Amino acid sequence: MHEERQSPRRVVITGLGVVTSIGIGVTEFLAGLRAGRSGVKPITSFDTTGFAHSNGAEIDEFDPADWLERAEPEELGRASQFSAAAARMAVADAGMSLDEVRARRALVSVGTTDAESRDLDNLIGVQVEQGPERLDPVVARRSTAGRLSSSIVRELGLTDVEAVTIPTACAAGNYAIGYGFDAIRDGDVDVSLCGGADAVCRKTFTGFYRLGTIAPEVCQPFERDRKGILTGEGAGILVMESLDSALARGARIYAEVLGYGLNCDANHPVAPDRDSLARCIELAHRNAGVKPEDVDFISAHGTGTKANDVTESGAIRQVFDTPPPTISIKGMLGHTMGAASALASAACALAIKEGFIPPTINHVETDPECGVDCVPNVAREAQLEVVQNNALAFAGNNAVLILGRYRDAV
Repeated sequence: MHEERQSPRRVVITGLGVVTSIGIGVTEFLAGLRAGRSGVKPITSFDTTGFAHSNGAEIDEFDPADWLERAEPEELGRASQFSAAAARMAVADAGMSLDEVRARRALVSVGTTDAESRDLDNLIGVQVEQGPERLDPVVARRSTAGRLSSSIVRELGLTDVEAVTIPTACAAGNYAIGYGFDAIRDGDVDVSLCGGADAVCRKTFTGFYRLGTIAPEVCQPFERDRKGILTGEGAGILVMESLDSALARGARIYAEVLGYGLNCDANHPVAPDRDSLARCIELAHRNAGVKPEDVDFISAHGTGTKANDVTESGAIRQVFDTPPPTISIKGMLGHTMGAASALASAACALAIKEGFIPPTINHVETDPECGVDCVPNVAREAQLEVVQNNALAFAGNNAVLILGRYRDAV
């Protein structure tokens, strides 16, 4: 006998955990998004001597001891502290007890660009200056990328769990959420804790600086006079479960995950490809069962570089006859690398639930080559049904996520 194939489950987001430079926790993050708050200030986490400019979006108010109960903060690098704290917040926000989560089959999926490169920077510096015999073994142990997901497993005390760290650079958050969506939809797990995490580090700041893409003061996506990115840090973790599970326990539903699209053109190490991104958007629409005209706003990757914003807006116009409002929250948060699309997904879920479009701040005049309505400087009230979240990464990794308002019937 053949086992009867189950219909794919509908997947919903019921919990959000966020650690950002504009607010820690859902309440503060939502307030920051509505207000167009900026988290940008001079970088203090490493010596910036020799750089002509060194603004970033670091998190000042985060004390891991305030958020972690099981994990020892000193055994975790900063990005792992962010991810574990965001996961604990997300579970609490979902209205689940730890016992409830531990009783379920779980997936933990965390995307990242740098993992614990902040610790690696320090290790390399010590080795160069003092020799390998002076390396701190605790710091060496905590620098592995797998800690970003295993720290969540430890902090929540999960046992029936798969834990993965996905390193697809600045699109990794959407990759991780897509992986969690598939696992829930296919019935492989009962709950997914998915998103992304990264910490500001010298290695990545220096890399973008040498590429000439670090802005002197602020990040201005889609602005005529934009000058580049600012590096940021943080974590966004989403709790996803099946619709049946959420309804059975009376959970609040932020949004439904309708589908996603992935592709990798591998066309260029750092330059995005318009046609490839357009194909990824079309794939996401097809998988989610939506048409371009259904999308109410786009959360763009929107880095504020000359190349990204023109290429991305060109791909959008290639798919949409009339593009919907297209915004970027990176003016507020900086580019949080592997956390970027996870935090943008959380912002999209909040936008759907609360009925508004976050603004693109630091805006003066839209670049006519971009030609999008970027909701400049002030949030816009809107009834949203379908939202698209773009993520682009080096080497042509593209990931587009589609979220929708939960309705009783599709």
